[in-house]
Amino acid sequence: MSNWEGVSEFVAVAEQGSFTLASQQLGISTAQVSRQVTALEKRLATKLFYRTTRKVSLTEAGEVYYQHCRQVLDGLEEAERALSHLQSTPRGKLKITAPTTYGESKITPLLNNFMIRYPELEVHCRLSNQKVDLVEAGFDLAIRLGQLEDSSMMAKRLATRKLHVCAAPEYINKYGEPDNPEQLAEYNCLQGNLGYWRFADNGLEKNVRVTGSLHCNSGQVLLDAALKGLGLVQLPDYYVQRFMEQGLLKELLIKYQPADEGIWALYPHNRHLSPKVRVLVDYLSEKLG
Repeated sequence: MSNWEGVSEFVAVAEQGSFTLASQQLGISTAQVSRQVTALEKRLATKLFYRTTRKVSLTEAGEVYYQHCRQVLDGLEEAERALSHLQSTPRGKLKITAPTTYGESKITPLLNNFMIRYPELEVHCRLSNQKVDLVEAGFDLAIRLGQLEDSSMMAKRLATRKLHVCAAPEYINKYGEPDNPEQLAEYNCLQGNLGYWRFADNGLEKNVRVTGSLHCNSGQVLLDAALKGLGLVQLPDYYVQRFMEQGLLKELLIKYQPADEGIWALYPHNRHLSPKVRVLVDYLSEKLG
């Protein structure tokens, strides 16, 4: 028996969580998938899956074996792409994830243009503010905002964003405006997830706790509340820039504005040679930068 036999079937079952779904993915019978996996377990003298009538899940040994097999298969896929002259023409499936609002306003329009340029691409895009595990979820690329936390990934800075504190003119006419961040305690501050706002004072970063009548993890909801005169808000430029230009929002505490934050393309190490990832990252860097 070859060392490769059963590996593709094993990985497919591990990722699909089902022998039936794995067989559909591979285009072979469920019985054949089961035979190959059983033979692989026998050769390894190790149980790779817990099997019940309703669920298939990896054992501890299976999880370790899967991580190594996945890396090997990824390497084979990259080798096949190289032999198929894919270095110059992105094609095939591309999985990308991005934050919801930034993805809708900035990334997906560029992604659609990219697909027009490279019609052999099949794009799977997930817009979510949840940070997913790229390797586990099988993503080729993620767009991340602000400070990066995952040092195990490769990253390229695509652009920057600015944070602005602003409020509707009607709110300012009624309550006035703060002279410094410490005075924010006297104002209704519309809050996101953090409970504090970021500022810079004489070149030093500082976080200021804020309170208010609205707490929401949606920037669009906070923006709408600010436009309706409910209070102050701190949001990135792509939320508020056009409303400030139209005079519907007034920027406050300008001299305390924090340093620009990065907008990043994040991808696993085994994707950095993939033409579809490399060309897309360069394209986004050009257009966003």
